[in-house]
Amino acid sequence: MEEPIKRRLLDLARRTVEAEVRGLPAPRIDDEDWPDLDHAGAFVTLRTHKRLRGCIGTFKPLGSLPRTVSEMAAAACHDPRFITCPIRESELPQLTVQISVLSPLERTHDPCSLELGKHGIYIRRGERVGCFLPQVATEMNWDVETFLSQCCSGKAGLPAYAWQDPETEVYLFTTESFCDCDNR
Repeated sequence: MEEPIKRRLLDLARRTVEAEVRGLPAPRIDDEDWPDLDHAGAFVTLRTHKRLRGCIGTFKPLGSLPRTVSEMAAAACHDPRFITCPIRESELPQLTVQISVLSPLERTHDPCSLELGKHGIYIRRGERVGCFLPQVATEMNWDVETFLSQCCSGKAGLPAYAWQDPETEVYLFTTESFCDCDNR
């Protein structure tokens, strides 16, 4: 994706977050102002002083990429993990926005083949699901087995080694991630 488009998406996500936190309407999106951008979904991650404040995404496009990014940015402001301490208006100047545009999910029968820092994981067994973006493994300094086990136990509510069971579906995906971190 070209840099000017990344900057526009980051600006859209930031304006959406600011509107959501202030209780204002989301920015208007005119799809005709944007090029056709392929995507299989997107995540928006919000941080203040490198501390996670919200991360929400979808593996299915919600229309155009700008619309998907805007909806995920608004949803990230209400990440259930932070329901008791929502993002405050005073945090907005320090808030960083990261967008991860997703590739399609690909099922793997060899979960240990994933490449740390390159692949994200989506694990499903029955109604239980969990996912981690690729950067989580490197940020946490996890090896492959820890990455898979933490997703099972910490995200999907499964036993830590459920990823080894053939009944558990493990999918890999990649992202194109970009952040306004350099500007904050």
